[in-house]
Amino acid sequence: MPVLIDILWLIAGLSALYFGAEWLVGGAAKLAVRYGISPLVVGLTVVAFGTSAPELFVSIGFNMSGYPDMSLGNVIGSNICNIGLVLGVSAFICLLHVKSELLVRDVPVLLLATVTFCWMLSDGEISMVEGIILFASVVGYTVYQLALVKNVKEPLAVEKEFEAEFDPEEAKKTPLYLLIFLILAGLVALYFGADWLERGGVSLAKRFGVPEAVISLTLIAFSTSVPELATSVVASLKKEGDIIIGNVIGSCIFNLLCVIGATAILKPVASGGIEMIDLYVMIGFTLMLIPVLWKGRVITRWEGSILLLGYFGYTTFLYFDRVA
Repeated sequence: MPVLIDILWLIAGLSALYFGAEWLVGGAAKLAVRYGISPLVVGLTVVAFGTSAPELFVSIGFNMSGYPDMSLGNVIGSNICNIGLVLGVSAFICLLHVKSELLVRDVPVLLLATVTFCWMLSDGEISMVEGIILFASVVGYTVYQLALVKNVKEPLAVEKEFEAEFDPEEAKKTPLYLLIFLILAGLVALYFGADWLERGGVSLAKRFGVPEAVISLTLIAFSTSVPELATSVVASLKKEGDIIIGNVIGSCIFNLLCVIGATAILKPVASGGIEMIDLYVMIGFTLMLIPVLWKGRVITRWEGSILLLGYFGYTTFLYFDRVA
């Protein structure tokens, strides 16, 4: 019975995080395009931040409750899950063609953010000062994106793809009070979802003797990546490759800069049970994006299968290396 209760907490937390992210992203995206922000900017910034909101609430909650390794594992595992599982599944459904010049330019930004984060963690802790640097970087990244949108002329197909997903006319038809309600309801759901996920995840880890870092790198990370997975699967059925890639890359950047930055500002984050191999795997998945997006600008089903195999191989390795 106690195990069942823990599982129910996990399910309740996962559900609240999923719907919270959906409400927050839906309300914020429509509110933004309603007041003149271009659908392309909304897709590259607002949505990326919104789908990273579960990681933000969960990581802050874990760190403030005294589980810093679970806080870090959530972010590291989410980035691995985003690239390995989310992109892998999406590419398996359809070929992911990347037409956006902005997304190609974002890959080096993600790699730089990943390497910087790993370097900061090499001494065993992300300090408050380092958190401020990371958070300031996400502000700079957002300003950089806004400037690029004005100076880089995207293909018409890219603009239409984002306009179809974030239609300004449809947003204007939605009552303002409903959009505000969705945003507030999303924030409340994320708050409680993070708390419930923490209860179930920590309790299960202790009950079965599984290292907390492993739980966060796998189960918790997957749970907080569900919004990205759901969004990407729907977009892949519509063959919206740029939205999928933008969602994944943007979320990964926000995870490292915004989530860890904000978490460390509130309280320094110690590495705990996180090992260097976890960081190397995250860097490895990030490096795999460079030749794919810079040369062919397409992720094939074969490449998607490699990403999936890499993700499941890593989770299997975690089980035999730290659990079995």
